[in-house]
Amino acid sequence: MKGDYQELVDEISGLLDAPATLENRDFGLIAFGAHDSDDDTAMDPVRTRSILTRKSTPAVRAWFEGFGIARATGPVRIPAAPEAGVFRDRICLPVRHRGIVLGYVWLLDADPGPTHAKLAAAMEVTERIGGLLADEERAGSDLSREFRAVLTAERGPQYDMAVTALLSALGPTGDGLHAVMCVAPWPSGDAPSVRTVLGASALCTMPWPGSAGRGTHVDGSPAAGGQALAVLVRLRAADALTPAVAAATRLGAASGRGAVAGIALPRRGIGELNASWHEASSAARAALAQPRLGPVADWSSIGPYRLLTALPPAPSPDPAAGPLLTPAHTELARTAEVFLDCAGQAGRAASALGIHRQTLYYRLSRVEQLTGLDLDEGEDRLLLHMALKAARL
Repeated sequence: MKGDYQELVDEISGLLDAPATLENRDFGLIAFGAHDSDDDTAMDPVRTRSILTRKSTPAVRAWFEGFGIARATGPVRIPAAPEAGVFRDRICLPVRHRGIVLGYVWLLDADPGPTHAKLAAAMEVTERIGGLLADEERAGSDLSREFRAVLTAERGPQYDMAVTALLSALGPTGDGLHAVMCVAPWPSGDAPSVRTVLGASALCTMPWPGSAGRGTHVDGSPAAGGQALAVLVRLRAADALTPAVAAATRLGAASGRGAVAGIALPRRGIGELNASWHEASSAARAALAQPRLGPVADWSSIGPYRLLTALPPAPSPDPAAGPLLTPAHTELARTAEVFLDCAGQAGRAASALGIHRQTLYYRLSRVEQLTGLDLDEGEDRLLLHMALKAARL
């Protein structure tokens, strides 16, 4: 597919006698024409950066988009703007398919520049490019459906068939190293195009009931609900989650305030995607419940939540902890949780809470009165600690 784009970009470069650059609608580089001119100004900083880093800066993007290129149906001439890093005039050829802009072909403008006839011929080539980009987007959408089928299938013949279908669609990359990622809550039922997420092999939305309808967390914040985004990310090494973390950070920022991401353990092949999705969604639940774990949490780092997220939701809080989990006793619940997080060390707990040690002892005695538990007993401590952590979920 990349070779097809390169041939079409070279065709435009030949038609207009100028090196062309093809970018997707998010200004990610797809292909560029060779620069064989003796004029060094043909390689201005914007074109050089686009080729070397495969993207444009936000300032450059804002400048170009200000000329309506996303709405244009024909060539757009854009003047230089040194303050934005654009030192040469440009011609933008919007790449569209069925009225939707999918990318842009860029050329440096000159005086007198290409004729209308040559630009019209170049626009005909952009229509073919638009068809290729649309085919890729449709393929990404189909892959999303197959990805979702794997994540939602029960173990057994149905799951095996779904894995086989996804593996066939992924091709050779399906046997490589992957990590599954969960971004939640996701603002809609639509997944972004796989082309817009660097390193992603497939994306789909998944139901995210979270704790909706089950009140509030221990800290009083509302419970989450809605949709989640599942992402299958390619990795180069099991100990290098950088591509997944980068994608999670970008998607979390795009999804809106309060979103977090969870990342599963890396696995080779896709046979255990159901287990990976459980880990990724568990890590996301933990990050929502305990903000210090987020905004991006990998499953190996969420501690006791690895066990708690595997448990079915209880219909009601444990009878002993129930009185402590009411809004009237939020501060006592927080005190007990910090005390238990500090392994029962009063000095550490008092310092973490910013209170006097005697105040801590008084609050802990109130906790014991409310719960009927003895905080000098290990099993009572364990029960209360689990109840407090589970309440956050």
